Amino acid sequence: MASRKDITKDVSSTPDENEYPSGFPQSICDQTPHEKYLCSNCNSVLNKARQTACGHRYCLACVNWLVRNNKAPVCQKCKEGDPNTESDTSILTLDNSFSDAAITKEILNLKVHCANHGCPWRGILRDFEEHQSQCEYALIPCNVGCGHMVLRKALVLHLEKGCPKNTSTCPACTQTLTLAELKMHNCHRQGDKNPLAREKREKNGKNAGPKDKDSCIFSDVGCTFKGSAEKICEHENSSHVPHLQLLLQTVRDLPPSTSRRSQPLPAHLSSPGGGSLEADGGAGGGSRDQEEMSLAHSLREDQAAVITGQQLDALQERVKVFENIIFVLNREVEKVQVSMAAMERDDQSTQDIRRVLEAKIAEQQQRLAMKEGLVSALQQRVSALQEVSYDGTFLWRVPDINLKLQEAASGQRSNLYSPAFYTSRYGFKVCLRLYLNGDGVGKGTHISLFFVIMRGEYDALLTWPFRHKVTFFLIDQNQRENVLDVFRPDLTSASFQRPVSDMNVASGCPRFCQLGKLSSPKHAYCKGNTLFIKCLVDTSS
Repeated sequence: MASRKDITKDVSSTPDENEYPSGFPQSICDQTPHEKYLCSNCNSVLNKARQTACGHRYCLACVNWLVRNNKAPVCQKCKEGDPNTESDTSILTLDNSFSDAAITKEILNLKVHCANHGCPWRGILRDFEEHQSQCEYALIPCNVGCGHMVLRKALVLHLEKGCPKNTSTCPACTQTLTLAELKMHNCHRQGDKNPLAREKREKNGKNAGPKDKDSCIFSDVGCTFKGSAEKICEHENSSHVPHLQLLLQTVRDLPPSTSRRSQPLPAHLSSPGGGSLEADGGAGGGSRDQEEMSLAHSLREDQAAVITGQQLDALQERVKVFENIIFVLNREVEKVQVSMAAMERDDQSTQDIRRVLEAKIAEQQQRLAMKEGLVSALQQRVSALQEVSYDGTFLWRVPDINLKLQEAASGQRSNLYSPAFYTSRYGFKVCLRLYLNGDGVGKGTHISLFFVIMRGEYDALLTWPFRHKVTFFLIDQNQRENVLDVFRPDLTSASFQRPVSDMNVASGCPRFCQLGKLSSPKHAYCKGNTLFIKCLVDTSS
């Protein structure tokens, strides 16, 4: 007998494919899998990945097989790098390997497809094994045991029409037939084993003409059906219950034994000599009549027993066939139910994800609207900062002056404010207010220009009231004749006191320039549909 050590040496280093479910085949992956996803033993995609102490990865089944069938197995990858290596880290044991959850998560999300011919399924590896257990294009063995491999979706058709072991026996001729053959089987020998039926058919055959119809073998007990041999066979196979009811009624209607001698017997129960059993009973034939009546009764019982037994056998065979079909259909229904449950779970998960994403989108849209508002405010501030002046000199460019003049004349927009500017870096914050159709005493005849003191950041450090001379210029863009006006602030006016609101009441020149002069062709105040106004604050005064 070979020693255990010798047996271990003869064992291959690769497990048999039927012994353990090793890695997934690379061929099912849509793209060639990365080397880190492959088993160091079977070179397939890792199934339940385990990482060893040396850092290499194996399928769980491969590790178990190698440890069980080899004494001190060495890591395949380590052996390829150095054939003489036998360090503790390169020896494979169950204790020095652990489940690699990170790589397993990546592997289960690999895109794969079904390898069965004709199957269109595509998905991720996480769902691959579940699909394989339900794939309609998978070859599976016949569950009756005929040895044939058939497509899962064709199993029912195979059991009905092609399975040689899914058979039934004809109750009349005892011929073994498949279910499809049994449905088409027209047996002309049904009832031949029954002597009463055979005698009746022979008698009917002798007396019947070529166009006469045969009677049912149960005609003696009340069945009135007649037809060709094929129709008779079909009728007898489909009318079990009515025939049994007729037999039962006949038995119930049998007269008591004292009066049986007066009951005529059916023709097929007559004596062989042609006379009836009752006709041969003369004087002294009472006992013989009684025996013959008992024989007739026994023949009836035998006939009913034979027919009932044959029918039960046929029904049992058919029940077995239909049980096999029902079993297969139940399995298919269960698979459909599992698939529907999985689809419902996926749909619920998708709806949950959709709701979460919709909430995130709404939140992002709200944030985007807030950011757009901030950006707009910042743009306005940047624009204002670009135009701001810190030396008391401000040049105001007013575009689209013709449109603004029309709006002012119609009352749609009576005045315009300029951007703010400063008399010095930390000085007074002021702006200009322009009425293009005039204001007060200049309304409708002049343009009015006013000076406005605004609340500033450094008002607490300034000397109040405001007392500096202010000069207004309307620029002639042909450099010929500028309109100029100068005013000094009224120190008693509230317009030049420290502001208690955003800005004080405007004060200035209500008749700064005549409207007719503004549009005169002799001057270029509105050249290019643009007006330029300059303000100079003399802080030295």
